[in-house]
Amino acid sequence: MGPRIPAETLERLWTMLAREQAALLNASRLATSLMISAQTVTRYIDLLVDLLLVRRLQPFHTDVGKRLVRSPKVYVRDSGIVHALLGIAGHNALSGHPVVGASWEGFVVENLIAAAPARTISSFYRTAAGAEIDLVLEIPGHGLWAFDIKRSQSANPEKGFYLAVRDLHPDRQFLVNSGSERYPMKEGLEAIGLAEMAAVLGNL
Repeated sequence: MGPRIPAETLERLWTMLAREQAALLNASRLATSLMISAQTVTRYIDLLVDLLLVRRLQPFHTDVGKRLVRSPKVYVRDSGIVHALLGIAGHNALSGHPVVGASWEGFVVENLIAAAPARTISSFYRTAAGAEIDLVLEIPGHGLWAFDIKRSQSANPEKGFYLAVRDLHPDRQFLVNSGSERYPMKEGLEAIGLAEMAAVLGNL
């Protein structure tokens, strides 16, 4: 039915992916830790992507005269699996864990991609100079939407987000946080909670 993966190797790979949630894929580093080849790691991740257990978010490609990051970002698609693999027992433990921000990012990415209209293309944008957009959605009939993802309700985008917006000139831009209020920020940016943002995408 498919490639046979040693159970111990798969468990270690899962745990490493959970620790690297929302990070750029570095197959060579994973391979060194697992004592297998980078090609084997890539093949195992391909299988997990095909099984809809892992998301490999590709970088946005555009000719902006910048040196762009070319590696995909990798997410374990179920945040509950991330927490279980890392031994995080509850909300209080999660709040103080280093993975909390990456876990929130993965949760938001999954929900917004699921809510977006059919044929939407999802990616992220990052340059070697530090410009970054966590999620870019190319939505048929609605243009390019850029999302900065922050868990804190009072967080502001970092400089890299505004640099990336100036590179891409998106049609809409949002800061998605864990709150429930929606309000304007500077330079055309709106702060919005995840539930309302998903509803906006679902109604397009």
